[in-house]
Amino acid sequence: MAAASLECVLSLRPSFSAVVSQKKCAVTRQSAILCLPAASRSLKGLGAGFKLEISRARKVTLSGKAGRGPISAVAAPIAPPSSPLEDAGERQRLAEEYGFTQIGEPVPADVTLKKVIDSFPSEVFEINDLKAWKTIAISVASYSLGLFMIAKAPWYLLPLAWAWTGTAITGFFVIGHDCAHKSFSKNKLVEDIIGTIAFLPLIYPYEPWRFKHDKHHAKTNMLVEDTAWHPVMKEQFQNFSPATKTLMELGMGPLRPWASIGHWLLWHFDLSKYRESEKPRVKISLAAVFAFMAIGWPAIIYTTGIAGWLKFWLMPWLGYHFWMSTFTMVHHTAPHIPFKNKEDWNSAAAQLGGTVHCDYPKWVEVLCHDISVHIPHHISQKIPSYNLRLAHESLVENWGKHLNIAKFNWRLMKVIMTECHYYDPEKNYTSFDNGEDKSPVIGTLRKVMPDMA
Repeated sequence: MAAASLECVLSLRPSFSAVVSQKKCAVTRQSAILCLPAASRSLKGLGAGFKLEISRARKVTLSGKAGRGPISAVAAPIAPPSSPLEDAGERQRLAEEYGFTQIGEPVPADVTLKKVIDSFPSEVFEINDLKAWKTIAISVASYSLGLFMIAKAPWYLLPLAWAWTGTAITGFFVIGHDCAHKSFSKNKLVEDIIGTIAFLPLIYPYEPWRFKHDKHHAKTNMLVEDTAWHPVMKEQFQNFSPATKTLMELGMGPLRPWASIGHWLLWHFDLSKYRESEKPRVKISLAAVFAFMAIGWPAIIYTTGIAGWLKFWLMPWLGYHFWMSTFTMVHHTAPHIPFKNKEDWNSAAAQLGGTVHCDYPKWVEVLCHDISVHIPHHISQKIPSYNLRLAHESLVENWGKHLNIAKFNWRLMKVIMTECHYYDPEKNYTSFDNGEDKSPVIGTLRKVMPDMA
């Protein structure tokens, strides 16, 4: 039998009565014994040290000092307290605190993913070859322009050229992302070829990423199972060495916008992480990436020197990882968005209510092919990137009150980087820098990061 919440009302004698207010009593198949020294002190006319027994029949028995005997009462079930997110005023307060434009109402239990998908107009699923190849043209042109700017820019303008080029090359990732979800072309061989080539400048093995990314969509914000931006389990963290703890604090704090580099390195080059049926395709992707490194990198160094390799490849690559990390953590990380155990996880709540739509500067959205319009993509991965805005308009019309919406800002990033660290079953997240533990890394970051929404 599932645990139930009870309010224990004790009718003791005509001379006195008391209520154990707001106390949660777990009723299971076995009788539960609760010692309530503090609570029993608050019962009028009773001393400390009484014992409260709740039987399977939900009968409450209070026994204490010799000679008084047991006193029985009935424990009446009450509804659990409602979620704070059900209150509009609280949602607005939290939205302002977290840097959100809107925090959505909880998704009702009777809303299924199929219901949401069925609400989309059919055209959002249509693959258009012209629009698909247009995304390639935009990425190739913008990346070429970025390389030209790097070649011609004086040293003091190089950061701007790197920012543009890193954003442009992120567009290649989005193209490969569409190919992996089979939403780029009706020809699946074309998708595999384009996806593999698009990932090469990023040194990203296409098939390993695809296999792991599919699991992220199937298990979005599921505790232990999700492969993207999982909170830190406190018990595991406490067993780390001091050096590893510091590295984790840096990676989940000031270096979080580049933490996808660690994910890329740990997840995508280890054959042991893949099933035997997946390994042949994984090996092809790894061979393609290593071939690109073996040919492309020496060619860059031969032509421009080591400084040229840093200038033309490494810095734009770091710019790409800034967006790779930032997009993915903003999409699913906020103090009000929970990670759930498998038993409590709900796909509609995770995809519709646990995914964030974030507005970025227009040039970023154009170069990155609207990957930030992310909620419809989590509802159905079959929606091509060029149809995401149409699908989002449908979600706003039909499910708008449940959507989490933000605009990219300092406060949003500060909350994620300074507060969303440990998994907490009641509060969703706690910080590395809290009342129990102090983190100089996170504490300093909290002081220096702006708080502008």
